[in-house]
Amino acid sequence: MAISEQEATEKRSSKTVRFVIERQESAEAQPYTEEFEIAWRPGMNVIAALMEIQRNPVNASGQETKPVTWESNCLEEVCGACTMVINGKPRQACSALVDKLTQPIDLKPMRTFPVVRDLVVNRSRMFDILKRVKAWVPIDGTYDLGPGPRMAESERQWAYELSKCFTCGSCVEACPNVNEKTGFIGAFAISQARLFNTHPTGSMHKDERLEALMDEGGIHECGNSQNCVQVCPKGIPLTTSIAAMNRDVNRHAFSSWLKK
Repeated sequence: MAISEQEATEKRSSKTVRFVIERQESAEAQPYTEEFEIAWRPGMNVIAALMEIQRNPVNASGQETKPVTWESNCLEEVCGACTMVINGKPRQACSALVDKLTQPIDLKPMRTFPVVRDLVVNRSRMFDILKRVKAWVPIDGTYDLGPGPRMAESERQWAYELSKCFTCGSCVEACPNVNEKTGFIGAFAISQARLFNTHPTGSMHKDERLEALMDEGGIHECGNSQNCVQVCPKGIPLTTSIAAMNRDVNRHAFSSWLKK
């Protein structure tokens, strides 16, 4: 039997979405969980749901509570600020659509990084590691140096794939070798080292990057679990980069030994 437009509207408005959120008052506080239930809206993503909770911070028991804290910026899967563990998988809240998630939707902060509050974490560890592997193209001079060297189209295409990394932290969170007992730098850094080692100008510091990958926490601590490539939101061939850099590191180590 067909229902009226008014009945259809009332049915949609009565639909709700339930969230189980792991919260933490501060970096030193103990985590706890809190449930929320909000009205469903078509096309809603996790960020929109969190904004709804922020507007009306009342938990599923009807008690007023503190608004949930999270980070977001670009809202188009570019900045990585809203990365969190959603239903057990690290991903971006801006591209996680509520209708495609199993309820209740479980939200947790990435525990590989220090938690600042609730779903906000400090990802500065990743940026420090990028400094360690010199993930940039060095350019000297305070004047116009003119156009740089050109890359072959075949090289440019795969280099572009590696350049899609936006330091979201998903690969680090999913890696079993990144924990409190190891200093493994993570797949993202290895892939970025490969990117800049193959750049015509960046290759000037190739040996320094390889040396960094040979240090404590370097490429030798990768356990080849391949979790990184499965969770990368940009589909970056991280395991391919790890294999390529592992070969380059071994060649560099052997060459350095022969020069002694």
